[in-house]
Amino acid sequence: MTRRTLPVAAALAATAALLLTACGGGDDSSKDNDKITGAGTGGSDSPSPSTSVSASADKNAPTFAFPSDIKVTVDRQSTGDATKDAILRDVAYSTQANIEAFAKGVGQTTNMNRYFAAAALTYWANRVETVKKDGLTVTGDYRYYNFEVTDVANGKSAAARYCEDQSRAYGKEIKSGKVLRTKTSSKSFVLYTLQAQKDAAGDWQVTQQNWKKGDASCVRG
Repeated sequence: MTRRTLPVAAALAATAALLLTACGGGDDSSKDNDKITGAGTGGSDSPSPSTSVSASADKNAPTFAFPSDIKVTVDRQSTGDATKDAILRDVAYSTQANIEAFAKGVGQTTNMNRYFAAAALTYWANRVETVKKDGLTVTGDYRYYNFEVTDVANGKSAAARYCEDQSRAYGKEIKSGKVLRTKTSSKSFVLYTLQAQKDAAGDWQVTQQNWKKGDASCVRG
């Protein structure tokens, strides 16, 4: 499996803010095949519960809370393989942990520390602080689907992928509350590829993460 580190977080331009869990299409840079370069924070004080499809079935499931203007939908199907299902369960949790971290403005929440590690955790912790300082947050509907394990090594390392639908997710200015709406396009759909490691507690943690906007395997009509 390819091992690559996440890039140093770039300055967040006002017209291209919130690349992860944020813009519903709109302008994009020439680095569509680069690694993750942006994310959002949450600014509401009124959290609402997660809509994780697997939370009720897992006695050790984490608890998530999001601002009232954020909805998270996870469409994850069973593979019939216990190891792969455990990997995808925790990868799905990592998507929610990431949104929750930005909503709280805290990069190393309990759930982030549980489902991220190494370069991925360092990157997102820094990203939370950067985006919060830029006065931006996120709002809208976040949908995750097409979860797939692409490799498993020795039951302790794995590679996986999933898609995000950003067509109904937007950036928002914290101070003014203005929603930064954008047009839906193929780039509203994002493919994420990642590396994960199983920790001593048995959780699968995302250690490396890449993205590609407009990937054909994720685009919905």
